[in-house]
Amino acid sequence: MTRLNTLPMSHLQPSAISTARSATLTADTPAVELGLIDQLSELVIDLEETQDSSFRTGNTALPTTDPLELSIVIPCLNESDTVALCVTKAVRALRELKIDGEVIVADNGSTDGSQTLARQAGAKVIQVSEKGYGAALMGGISRARGRFVIMGDADDSYDFTKIEPFYQKLLDGADLVQGCRLPSGGGQVMAGAMPPLHRWLGNPALSFLVRTMFKTPIHDVYCGMRGFRKTWQQSLDQRCTGMEFATEMIIKTTLFRGVIREVPITLHPDGRVHSRSHLRTFRDGWRTLRFFMLLSPRWTFLIPGAILALLGLALCTMAIPQWNVGTAALDVHTLLVGTLSILVASQMGWCAVLAKTFAITEGILPHDRLLDRFGRIMNLERLLALSLTMVGIGVALIGAVAMGWAAGGFGALEYARTMRWVIPGAGLIALGTQFAASSFLMSVLRMARL
Repeated sequence: MTRLNTLPMSHLQPSAISTARSATLTADTPAVELGLIDQLSELVIDLEETQDSSFRTGNTALPTTDPLELSIVIPCLNESDTVALCVTKAVRALRELKIDGEVIVADNGSTDGSQTLARQAGAKVIQVSEKGYGAALMGGISRARGRFVIMGDADDSYDFTKIEPFYQKLLDGADLVQGCRLPSGGGQVMAGAMPPLHRWLGNPALSFLVRTMFKTPIHDVYCGMRGFRKTWQQSLDQRCTGMEFATEMIIKTTLFRGVIREVPITLHPDGRVHSRSHLRTFRDGWRTLRFFMLLSPRWTFLIPGAILALLGLALCTMAIPQWNVGTAALDVHTLLVGTLSILVASQMGWCAVLAKTFAITEGILPHDRLLDRFGRIMNLERLLALSLTMVGIGVALIGAVAMGWAAGGFGALEYARTMRWVIPGAGLIALGTQFAASSFLMSVLRMARL
């Protein structure tokens, strides 16, 4: 507690109750007692919100419902080593920049007294019961009164005194201002600040995927320091409550055509001593990759399906007339593999259409002109007609083989010849059935948009 006693606190004027409580509590107070006292004192702190969490350039205290210029939101889970220092830096930045603002610590169930330390340093503490990085941030952002929000972690790896470039780009019209720690975007990673696996492989690879799959103009997808317009973030209707929250914000801002700017920053080694990082390399890396795939039916289904379709058509085209490729004779086995590739490709194509339709109806993804055009041209009736045609041709092919078999007295079949008709026939029947079922499901999903 020695460091806290030296923090500049002249901007605060807490009530007698809040002062007495802060003086008697330390980080060593039992966790249960801290939790009970924090809950009982929440009403008192809310009444003092204007004094405790708003740092104004004038002397007039406005009602707590007044909007502010900027809110700094810091998610927190057992960050007693560093949370007070982060809040102090944020408070100083608001004061030095003469910005009407507040500092909010969104606590996700700390048991080490982080809440009390954050309040003593000048933050308003919001208790968020739902677990997760994204849940904590959404809780803090929802209570923020600033028209702009800047967020950053509570481990002192981000310097909150360096918020001016973020704020300036927001003033210039950006919807999202993303920090960049990597040298590829002008940033700097101090020695020991980022694990080598994250710095040289994970972060660059995932950032490359974001730029490739979604055309997002950033170089550091995982940077936790960023600024945004609050109304813009809330319009995105974010769903992720874990670490994917940060990437969801970036991707949706791109998809919904928001204005994104990037600010190079320096990543410092975190100041934690008694706790460890909440990031789990492989778990969070996979969850991020999975989220990329969920938000991109094109890359997840459509492009792999198109490759399989081309491969299947090529194999079938060469196998039906029994082409020779070098010393290899392409026969019914090749035809079977080609037909399988076409069936899988069709399934993946329909998954792309259905996933995109559902995501649009739920507001997860924006409207897609190509999908709308496909829906107008290939309506339910036309798709059913196409399905019936494919099934009819398939039945005819198999029927022709059956009739020949019957004419021969149901004797032994010449497999090399008959399978060349049966395999495409079975494939067409399967395709037709798949098209019919999928077209009905697409119509059901599109009903929400009628």
